[in-house]
Amino acid sequence: MQRVTQAHVHVAGEVVGQIGPGVVALIGIAVGDTDDDAERLADKTAALRIFAAAERPFDRSLRDVGGAVLCVSQFTLLGDVRRGNRPSWTDAAAPAVARRVIDAYAARLRRHGLEVACGAFGAHMQVALTNDGPVTLILDSRDLARPRRQAGATGPGG
Repeated sequence: MQRVTQAHVHVAGEVVGQIGPGVVALIGIAVGDTDDDAERLADKTAALRIFAAAERPFDRSLRDVGGAVLCVSQFTLLGDVRRGNRPSWTDAAAPAVARRVIDAYAARLRRHGLEVACGAFGAHMQVALTNDGPVTLILDSRDLARPRRQAGATGPGG
């Protein structure tokens, strides 16, 4: 997910989705991902405090600022490059499953009252965006199910 000032997707020279300020969600659906995972990630996307408020750079959510989401399906995020020089896509969900789960993610974002635009599933797309910050975060449904790190754990700067 990238915080943006604007973004758009072209397919065959035509704009199929565009947003102003908000986030671009590059979405890879793995084997085993479900609609429930998508809805949990959408809830997190809507609530993440990644926008500035007064003197705090990360204090407001998409809902707070009236931001939009551009959803772009991207199975290549599941590319396994550990062996050889050609990525393996065995971890990516089948297209029918991936489309359903991405649709569930977008629908849940809309239920949060957010403007949602989407790329064209399965199409060759050109995605243009202006990254704001830059701020880029990785949200993974498997990570959301794990417990949070313990206080005092070594992290950036520490």
